[in-house]
Amino acid sequence: MTWDELKQITKQHEKRTVEYKEAWSGLPGNLFETVCAFLNRDGGVIVLGAHDDGTITDGVNPRSVEQMCKNIANISNNPEQLKPSFLLQPEIVSITDAHGGKQVIVIQVPASSQVHRFKNRVFDRSVDGDFELRTDAEISALYLRKSTEYSENRIYPYLRFEDLREETIQLARTLMNNLRPKHPWLQLSVLDMFKQANLYRRDPVTNQEGLTLAALMLFGKSEMIQSALPYYRIDAVIRLENVDRYDDRLEVFGNIIDGYDELMDFMAKHLPDPFYMEGDLRVSLRDKILREIIANMLVHREYLNPAPSIIELNREGLIAKNANRPLKSGPVTLSNYERHPKNPHMANFFVQMARAEHLGTGIRNLYKYVPLYTGKQPLIEDEDMYVVRMALPKVMANTMVKSPKNAPKIPEKNSGKTKGKIAVNVLENSAIGLTERQMLIVKYLISTGSRNVLENVLENVLETTASLAKHFHVNERTIRRDLKVLQAKGIIRRVGPDKGGHWVIIGSDK
Repeated sequence: MTWDELKQITKQHEKRTVEYKEAWSGLPGNLFETVCAFLNRDGGVIVLGAHDDGTITDGVNPRSVEQMCKNIANISNNPEQLKPSFLLQPEIVSITDAHGGKQVIVIQVPASSQVHRFKNRVFDRSVDGDFELRTDAEISALYLRKSTEYSENRIYPYLRFEDLREETIQLARTLMNNLRPKHPWLQLSVLDMFKQANLYRRDPVTNQEGLTLAALMLFGKSEMIQSALPYYRIDAVIRLENVDRYDDRLEVFGNIIDGYDELMDFMAKHLPDPFYMEGDLRVSLRDKILREIIANMLVHREYLNPAPSIIELNREGLIAKNANRPLKSGPVTLSNYERHPKNPHMANFFVQMARAEHLGTGIRNLYKYVPLYTGKQPLIEDEDMYVVRMALPKVMANTMVKSPKNAPKIPEKNSGKTKGKIAVNVLENSAIGLTERQMLIVKYLISTGSRNVLENVLENVLETTASLAKHFHVNERTIRRDLKVLQAKGIIRRVGPDKGGHWVIIGSDK
């Protein structure tokens, strides 16, 4: 969160979804009562280091801020304190104003699909603040509301860990480690990690225990997902030339972690990635926008609704439709959107892997980056189908993906001079339609400099996928798809038989 974004929050008075607490050198004693209340109601934002009216005079002691953030993460992940646990990631925001430089801590707490207790006490939230639920009737009513609102909690008692993709679980751990090497879930067994992430739970009403719908959709094997939800699929369609049928199509039937990679790669293949600088860094407008749209489709879908999710690129632009259980109907704007996840535990897992940001950030990013990419604002509708519409990119006419026959030719000889030309040609992604990772794979192969190194890395398909998947921190299926794309575009080719042969960059083999 930036200082500008925080200023928009601190303009508001405390309400059901906003809380300010003074915290110079330690956590307030009632902090996790508010965390618990937010989890049990509609979520919200807590600002530590601010007065009740939102003004920030002193902030948080810079000597204490790091330890306070660690304490927040540790307590939120400790089921003896917060039960069930819900790992939070506090943010440190630096402020420069008339009073000088200072820091505050911002905790974005989503609504949870479960009932949480802090030190065995249940808290709820109203416009007047936090209050404790003391009677069995009040707590039962909260359980009933949660059970009807959130389908991701549904327990599948016959679902086993063998029905989940081990490769996807390992990919999730790798992504967490890349983001946060000391992530508390990395020290746990898979079962304990699932319990901490609320993907394996016991229903206090029915006493059923097991893996949940959230676990199935995050990690399940395709055949198991189709067995449990036979109607589930995601259609990605390109209709730029053949409007009666399609130019290209992808159907996703598997889990949403693998599906995220598949959809990102497929859509990026058909959308330009113009040069854009944000400060001193180059930013991919295309990837930032696709990331928000695709992550939203995956983690905020109502999975008990049989309507398929659809993302289509046509001559009018891009449209994404998703089965939904709307909080309120109508257009979603920066002034009226509310932080209300449809599947909080799926969303939180994506946050831990850095494939999504805190709730509400996605909407802000779409309204920020889509106008830069297309010249027009996005249109977002929260109905029975959640719909995002985006106009065609401004540079579409100049950077439409060309067919392989029109792609720049790669030199046939790999002399010292032509090697640089190879790199220039194959890395012109706007001309031949490579994704960012496919460009990096080609650049990596070119940088090795000799066929001997290529043989070591790409001697056979199994070694290729294992080596490159580890190098680029993705799963092996994704690397296989990348190699097929590079081969189809005439950038690499297979030399020799399937077993014992090797891949080479065209122009580097003699």
